[in-house]
Amino acid sequence: MAKKISILIVDDEESVRDSLYNWFIEDGYRVACAEDARKAFMLLENDLFDIILADIKMPGMDGLEMLRRIKAIKPEAIVIIMTAFATVDTAVKALKDGAYDYVTKPFDPDDLTHLIRNATREISLVDENENLKKKVITLENVQDIIGTSEAMKDMLREVESVAQTNSSVIITGESGTGKELVARAIHTNSPRRFFPFVSVHCGALTESLLESELFGHEKGAFTGAMYHRKGRFEMADSGSIFLDEIATISPKMQVELLRVLESKTFIRVGGNKEINSDFRVICATNKDLKIMVEQGTFREDLYYRLNVVTIHIPPLRERIADIPLLVDYFIKKYCTSMNKPPALIDATALKRLQEFNYPGNIRELENMIERAIVVGDGHRIALKDLPLEKTIVNNSTESLDDFERIFIQQILQKYSWNISRTAKALKVDRVTLYHKIKKYDLRPVE
Repeated sequence: MAKKISILIVDDEESVRDSLYNWFIEDGYRVACAEDARKAFMLLENDLFDIILADIKMPGMDGLEMLRRIKAIKPEAIVIIMTAFATVDTAVKALKDGAYDYVTKPFDPDDLTHLIRNATREISLVDENENLKKKVITLENVQDIIGTSEAMKDMLREVESVAQTNSSVIITGESGTGKELVARAIHTNSPRRFFPFVSVHCGALTESLLESELFGHEKGAFTGAMYHRKGRFEMADSGSIFLDEIATISPKMQVELLRVLESKTFIRVGGNKEINSDFRVICATNKDLKIMVEQGTFREDLYYRLNVVTIHIPPLRERIADIPLLVDYFIKKYCTSMNKPPALIDATALKRLQEFNYPGNIRELENMIERAIVVGDGHRIALKDLPLEKTIVNNSTESLDDFERIFIQQILQKYSWNISRTAKALKVDRVTLYHKIKKYDLRPVE
């Protein structure tokens, strides 16, 4: 073989691992073994094997779940499922989830050898592409992070550096700059990428709901708790948890969060059993937490526990060079979603977009382009299609909160205070919109 094919055997039975290991070594393959999925993913961190043989029945994560996670990271991976309890339903499910094939124990040596050789031939046909894919995920492959300006290059270099560590991260930046995208980029490029990325919008939940959301609850813990529920910390085991709008959590939740971060243990609401979870925490805020610490509204010990690394996302007005790229991306996105032919943008319109201040940052630019695609003629975006002249900023608008309050009020009025339509237009959920209405004490204007 021009290339020495690597095989990973994942089975909790030592006798199976040993026999397959010796068998494939004699055939000239490079072979490694793991007794469960967790050990397998540790090996996959350093070597994305060409062929993976995984048993269905294993303690912890089973073979089918392992298959799904591997295919999510590397869709072209060749995974062969092994089992001693073959059923048609199981075989169909494995193949639907992307398994290359399905074999039953005890193995027929000739059949298994033939199967591996077929897989090897398939690998050789895409060898050049496979070598590139072995990089798995790089920053260039992270979707939706768009920008070639120096400010963005500096930020992406920080993401690349911090992603390989296990440190807590605070992502700062104005609303609409894409903090969750950066959090996902950190997770996707980290050793935890095979495990869940769990997102929690802290600002959209009351204290009691946030407590239940983060820690989970037992059946009967409160009115309406009809069954026990895992919390987000538990769901994020071995992965990352993203806490958006961390500055909004109450003093009580700050104490609870600090305890969990220090011990990586917690108790479900209404429970008494301590649960362990190995997660990485990534936070985001558009507030200055250091000032909040000085004012006594945010715990200093929690701040230093979270603020191991800070990544700041520049506002759109500081990365004007990226606007043409973003405009092109959003035009393609919405033309595709609305089933419209690709549109072009007039030079005059693009120039005005580059001159705009964008108090709402990328989210505002995206909404502008979406609107232009809706109201335009479908072929070109002209200056008249952009709501640039209808600025909502005036002399009394001195902060981002002022802008957000006025903007939400205008959209609510536009849709006659229809909460569902307004939330859809703002691209937020109804809970978040209700939270903003309460925060700014918004009322219908007669």
